[in-house]
Amino acid sequence: MSEPVRKRCLIAYAVPQRQYLISVELPGEACIGEALAAARLAAPDAPVPWDSAPVGIFGELRSRADVPRDGDRIELYCPLRQDPRERRRERAVRAAASRGARRSG
Repeated sequence: MSEPVRKRCLIAYAVPQRQYLISVELPGEACIGEALAAARLAAPDAPVPWDSAPVGIFGELRSRADVPRDGDRIELYCPLRQDPRERRRERAVRAAASRGARRSG
């Protein structure tokens, strides 16, 4: 009789002050939601938004019902304070205004 299929996944969450990496071993058919539940049990004091954060695998957004593969890194994402494209536009506007002020002064 063969052993049941198992897999290992890494749960990753980072804030500017710290990175949390939690390794979990799961049944082969376990979904992302089950992997997060196992990580939450392994690190109950970690201030991770287990239920509310968007999740993904290697930078690609995924559903909590998706089934990760052995070795996948499941990531919990923090909301961005500001859209990076909008931030670049604002810097460009400020730089252009600054150049214009120097020319007219």
